[in-house]
Amino acid sequence: MPVSVSVKRTQATRRTTRRLAADAALLVVAAAFVLPLAWVLLSSLDAQADLQVKIPDKLTLTNFDAVLVPDVTFTPLLNSLILCGGATLLTIVCAALAAYPLSRYRSRTGSAFLATILFATCLPITAIMVPVYALFVQVELIDTMHGTILFFAASQLPFAVWLMKNFMDGVPKELEEAAWTDGASPMQSLLRIVLPLMGPGIAVVTVYSFVMMWGNFFVPFMLLLDPAQMPASVSINDFFGNRGTVVYGQLAAFSVIYSTPVLLLYILIARRLGGGFALGGAVKG
Repeated sequence: MPVSVSVKRTQATRRTTRRLAADAALLVVAAAFVLPLAWVLLSSLDAQADLQVKIPDKLTLTNFDAVLVPDVTFTPLLNSLILCGGATLLTIVCAALAAYPLSRYRSRTGSAFLATILFATCLPITAIMVPVYALFVQVELIDTMHGTILFFAASQLPFAVWLMKNFMDGVPKELEEAAWTDGASPMQSLLRIVLPLMGPGIAVVTVYSFVMMWGNFFVPFMLLLDPAQMPASVSINDFFGNRGTVVYGQLAAFSVIYSTPVLLLYILIARRLGGGFALGGAVKG
């Protein structure tokens, strides 16, 4: 018995040690994410902000007052909303139309097409921007909002199609067959049955596409030339040296404002992300 008790104590000690080590590692990882966020929030309210994470001696909104002007914040944010909102909408529509035949119809080229889509998601944007820039110059789409929207949508479309197809596979085909029996066309069944039932999937694709476009610096920097058309992801670069010494408080305030649309989008559709597919016995009976 004493030997057995000693072994159990040793095992318990080892488990406790491993658990403490895992907790310590998680705390380090959490600190790596929390400290930059804490710096942004605290520095935005500090008139004397620097690179240190510290509580301001006096809370102030002067940094927000300085950046809340049309040229610095409002115009770039509006440009970002136009670019990312339009490209996200175009991505969702095209992804749904492309994913539907991949999900509902079987063909010999279906697997190869999906493999091509997955391969396209691995291509880095920086590797194709030079030929894309040359192409946009030839077709006169350079320095145009609609041209940038098209490329944004095209760059996100492969992964969006792959995601949408997997979510669409979860909607029972029997529901569509019942609608077809009643005279509905495939497009009507897609719009009235499939898409309403895959709300969480559409929400995931929407958030992913919008966030990836919202934080993209390289694409609008390359394709847009007019400063009046630059989105916030590019205009934030103006705080880094182009105007002399970096004003960290104003940079932090702009970062808080810049992050707000993404947070609002997530809050608006968060309930769809956790709702699951509302099939609720639709295929019973």
